Amino acid sequence: MDAPRPEPRPCDGGRGRPFDAGRAAPLPDGYTEREYLLGGTAAAYRTDSAEPGGIGVRAHAPYTTRVLIRTPEAPERFNGTVVVEWFNVSGFVDAGVEWLYTHSELVRGGYAWAGVSAQCAGVTGSALPPEGAAPGGLKAWDPDRYAALHHPGDDCSYDIFSQAGRTVAGLFPGARLIAAGVSLAAHRLSAYVNAIDPIAGVYDGYLIHSRMGAAAPLTLPDPPRFDPRPVPFRDDPRVPVLALLTETEVITLDYLSARRPDGPRLRVWEIAGAAHIDTYVDVAAANDMTQMDPARLAAALAPRERAIGMDVGHTVNAAPQHHYVANAAVHRLARWAAGGPPPPHAAPLATRPGPPPELSRDGLGNALGGVRTPWMEAPAAVLTGISPNDGLLERLFGQTVPFGADVLARLYPGGAGDYLAAFGAATDAAVAEGFLLAADGEEIKALAAAAYPAAE
Repeated sequence: MDAPRPEPRPCDGGRGRPFDAGRAAPLPDGYTEREYLLGGTAAAYRTDSAEPGGIGVRAHAPYTTRVLIRTPEAPERFNGTVVVEWFNVSGFVDAGVEWLYTHSELVRGGYAWAGVSAQCAGVTGSALPPEGAAPGGLKAWDPDRYAALHHPGDDCSYDIFSQAGRTVAGLFPGARLIAAGVSLAAHRLSAYVNAIDPIAGVYDGYLIHSRMGAAAPLTLPDPPRFDPRPVPFRDDPRVPVLALLTETEVITLDYLSARRPDGPRLRVWEIAGAAHIDTYVDVAAANDMTQMDPARLAAALAPRERAIGMDVGHTVNAAPQHHYVANAAVHRLARWAAGGPPPPHAAPLATRPGPPPELSRDGLGNALGGVRTPWMEAPAAVLTGISPNDGLLERLFGQTVPFGADVLARLYPGGAGDYLAAFGAATDAAVAEGFLLAADGEEIKALAAAAYPAAE
């Protein structure tokens, strides 16, 4: 198949700044941001057993989209890996959710990051190309800056993402490209890994973050509708794939039905006690997390019933293990894609068969199995990705139920000293196992020290 690499051109004007709904904070010190337009002709695919890889082209359409790039200002700080994020468009706007979860590691490690406006909803604010003026998205947010954008629909999103990757590779000669996407973007990337990567061959690894059991179709049905059938990862991915999941995806979003064992180029990490959305997302959206001290972070993460602008009706998951394990996932995957050792195998979350299936829990109410962090091994609360509210969005926030003083006294009879000793030992163990980074270890322990009095 053809392998075009569009030439980027600067994107400027209008409000004078690019759009990313996931970032309200200034860029971290030492990083710079550039935005490019790129365009050409994108393919829409179909399954075709007569074609290589079982995938054929059914149509072509012109497009113009944008790529937003963040890099170390000092070229010598660039570590040779670009994380290329498929923007999440759950809110019908582009949001760099992977940047939110992992930018402290990206900046610390000297990565470059590129966000790709791959889907129609991010460009136009509509699931399908609108007739007339765009109702939202980039084109409505800044009609001058983004006047040239044109999206032909999500059937072309896969080839747009391939062409964007080739463009990024041209901007960073010799770099490794790690494709990443969270939630709805992971829904698309799961299909991309299974069907498009074998024929496109653009990326050197994939971080599939918070995917559901289903995967996106190659061709949208008419009218558009969601297909809930589970789609496992292919058993022979071309390059390393690390899937990072929380309790919410495994149970609520039915990844359990699509589970596949680890393989030579597949690792799946299911994080015990983590939720699809947690309080860390709000904090990271508003702050440069490379500058957030543990005391401020502990206060900002405190359990509450409101997150991402919603009153959820219950106390949202408030532990940041999702973030810290995501940092480790980026680091381990980048090493793996560069020819280093694979990430460690993780036990799956323990489950009980249904209907409906449930997580197996310990006597305190926390999940068994999965990636174990100190918040699970030295707990001060029940932390779960399973929400007591089954609303469409409310079910994604998990829950925090702090232990009462009697439970804390039983677990840690010596008070905070006993708690911090147990928490510190569990942190060291998770670092040794490879599920947390040594570079985060002291911050994690300091965060526990700052947060524990609030749990008493």
